[in-house]
Amino acid sequence: MRTQVTAIVLASSLMLSACANMTEGQQTTGKGAGLGALAGAVIGAATGDRTTALKGAAIGAGLGALGGYVWSQRLEEQKRQMEAATKGTGIQVDRTADNRLKLNVPADAGFAVGSAQISSTLANVLNQFATGLVGNPAASVAIIGHTDNTGSDAINNPLSLNRAAAARDYLVSRGVASNRFAIEGRGSREPVASNASNEGRAQNRRVEIYVSEAAPR
Repeated sequence: MRTQVTAIVLASSLMLSACANMTEGQQTTGKGAGLGALAGAVIGAATGDRTTALKGAAIGAGLGALGGYVWSQRLEEQKRQMEAATKGTGIQVDRTADNRLKLNVPADAGFAVGSAQISSTLANVLNQFATGLVGNPAASVAIIGHTDNTGSDAINNPLSLNRAAAARDYLVSRGVASNRFAIEGRGSREPVASNASNEGRAQNRRVEIYVSEAAPR
């Protein structure tokens, strides 16, 4: 049992190493398959069942090979543009572990208190952001609103959704096709800091904007 799982792990490692000579899209698929196989084998091995381990590796490889997101030159360029556009605003720009461009907009910098009215600071950033999106029609955009735990869900849930919708509507008004967006409001359910302090609550009040390109299959 241990020998076979070790062989799967070795094969997965070799698959990941081979990705160095592949195209960007092939790398995404290959890495996904290798990591999927590894995860499947580990899960199967935990049950102590050889058949389960082998099946887990095969299923994991298949799911991993479906791919996820690809980091393109267009996204890299947009990341650089947004880093310049957000300088001094408190808005953070990052590349996520799964190859998405992320803008983390503190609600205190992006919206009027307790409302979905976009601030002039955020409007200026979204103007630049829209230009990049128009130039990259292959990219999809997900916008997720969050609040702190002050107030009830009856207030926080619609507020978080309305802020996500306001950001989307602003970008649409600047020429980005509406069918490229998915929005969601998660209220106070996903804090990134403790709500026990003012600083923590300020971090939890945020809108996250993700830009992604699907890996070729």
